[in-house]
Amino acid sequence: MNPLNLSPTAALPARWPWRRWRTAWRRWSLWSLLVALVASMLITMVWLAGRYEASQVQDKLERDTANAVADIRAALNRNLQDLQALNASDNDPAEWKARAAELLQVRRELMRVESRDADLHIRAHAETPYRNVQWEDQLRTQNTHPEAVLTCTHARRLNGPAYSPSYFQLLAEGMGTEMMEVCLPLTQSGHIVGFVIGTYSLQSLLITQVSKNLPRTQEVSFTEPDGTRLALLGASWRGTRMFTAQQLLDLPGSTLVLRMDSWHRAPSVFPNVLTALVTLMSIALVSVVAVLVRDNRRRLRAERDLGDALAFRKAMEDSLVTGLRARDLQGHISYVNPAFCTMVGFTAEELLGQSIAPYWPPERADVYTRRRDSRLSGHAPPPREGHESIFMRKDGTRFPVLIFEAPLINAQGQHTGWMSAFIDISEQKRMEEISRASQERLQATARLATVGEMASLLSHELTQPLAAISSYATGSLNMLADGDTPPAAGSEARLHQQLQDLRMAMERISFQADRAGRVIKSVRDFVRRRDQSREVVQASELIDAVLPLVSLQARKLGVRVATEIEPGLPPVLCDPTMIEQVLLNLARNGMQAMDSPEIVERELLLRVRRAAASTRRSWVEFAVVDGGSGIPQHVAEQLFTPFFTTRDEGMGLGLSLCRTVVEQHGGHLQHSPHNPRGTVFAFTLPAHAPAQMGQ
Repeated sequence: MNPLNLSPTAALPARWPWRRWRTAWRRWSLWSLLVALVASMLITMVWLAGRYEASQVQDKLERDTANAVADIRAALNRNLQDLQALNASDNDPAEWKARAAELLQVRRELMRVESRDADLHIRAHAETPYRNVQWEDQLRTQNTHPEAVLTCTHARRLNGPAYSPSYFQLLAEGMGTEMMEVCLPLTQSGHIVGFVIGTYSLQSLLITQVSKNLPRTQEVSFTEPDGTRLALLGASWRGTRMFTAQQLLDLPGSTLVLRMDSWHRAPSVFPNVLTALVTLMSIALVSVVAVLVRDNRRRLRAERDLGDALAFRKAMEDSLVTGLRARDLQGHISYVNPAFCTMVGFTAEELLGQSIAPYWPPERADVYTRRRDSRLSGHAPPPREGHESIFMRKDGTRFPVLIFEAPLINAQGQHTGWMSAFIDISEQKRMEEISRASQERLQATARLATVGEMASLLSHELTQPLAAISSYATGSLNMLADGDTPPAAGSEARLHQQLQDLRMAMERISFQADRAGRVIKSVRDFVRRRDQSREVVQASELIDAVLPLVSLQARKLGVRVATEIEPGLPPVLCDPTMIEQVLLNLARNGMQAMDSPEIVERELLLRVRRAAASTRRSWVEFAVVDGGSGIPQHVAEQLFTPFFTTRDEGMGLGLSLCRTVVEQHGGHLQHSPHNPRGTVFAFTLPAHAPAQMGQ
């Protein structure tokens, strides 16, 4: 996976406009498809809502029709019970007729009630007082009324109530209505002794049983099984859409169909809760689509900006001379830039996905693998601290690189790998080598140029041991000359004393000669750039070694020399001869700074103390404090510049040489004003630690 989402080798595509047009066409086709799907979904949802609404109306109508049929059936059963109750006792025809009239007043759907014997002869009858019906009395009296005869015959066969098919009966108003006969056989001791016939008006049956629960938007009717209407009720209001429900009223001997029609107006904006919910969802979807369109525009603009930024960054990366490499958390190379490929001579395809880099020298592969594992485990140096390494090009040549590594963090703040920057420092190393060689030649030339100055600087120091040698030698010769005379009596003690003095003089001559030789050897080694030998020396020994020579010159200039050595100081690791020369040079400069008539108090202080430790290593500070007139600001800026001097006889190399010697020992030479007057020259030397002997 490429964490930068960049192709490591490809530049911007040549067919970018065509790809951009194809991407735009694909995007807009997807958006068009999305809009079409949303529109079809909305249409489907509205259609389903309408279907659901229609199904709800149809179901309600079916329930109303079933309830109406149940009410009619229950009313017919109640009427059968009432008709049978008319013959509960042996009543005379007048009493029967009176009771039948009462029944007709209550049951308005009954138009006529007849009591007949077993041969279907009418014994008594009663008619409804609410309707004026033109009854065919002759047919009924002569038992030739077909519906009554057929119904009773059927009832006799069923030994139970039977209903006749409907028939048309004229009314007194010149209109007519559909009638239906019911015949109820009367049995006694298992034999039929008579019949009770009731005549129903289908229109009245609908009025009494259905009209009380019938809305104004519904129409109810009795129909034949073939659809012929027999009676109709309702439908005073009509709508634009009709729903129909039918229920079968199956009676013994007759079959009727109860049909109920319902009309509805055109759907309103919110016909019910479901349609309102669907509408709200549709509005929400349209709003979401609008938001998506706006977001898509912003995303397209962001993509264009990102493409421009990507092209700009790609151009920058291709123009870099610094190699870039990214590795994931498993150590596999996930990205390299062209500069890195040019640097190592491998293509990006040869490097991507590799864990063991082919540009690692085989002899260093194990070391580099351990270092990589250490980086991956989190022990990485700070990003600003680079380290040098050796890489191998594809042709096998080695070259040095400077590596800077930093964690690779993605946009979510997660650590996804490591990014490394590589700088080929081959040319830098070559220039450093040339510069080093030139510097060495310049230093050699400078040392040769300072030989004369060193000779002049050390001539005074050499004069002292040579003068001492000469004095000791003259004294020794005088002692030897005295030895040519014959010894007097009792002169053994005196002779012994002279021998002791002569031995001490010879020792002093040997010491001063050795000292002069060491000074000359140090100068020769310094000029030839040989490594000076370092010794562990106490600070007090260095002061004691230079104090006689300093005191000799101090007596000539009238300067009082004082020493101040902090007790318990650790020893220092240095070249004693060179450090002694530094102390002598600084002391001579300090005494010369006080060689002025206006300076009365002439005191030179040699001070040694422990320096403030700025690192883990301890230091010892040597200071030479004079009471001169101080150093002006314009002189202080060039004080350590070679060949700069304020004295006519000087060459300006003394302080420069002293600073070079101190810096070779790892120390630092500096100066500062001394109150109330004078200057302090101080330098530091590393204190010796016992553990250093084993390194």
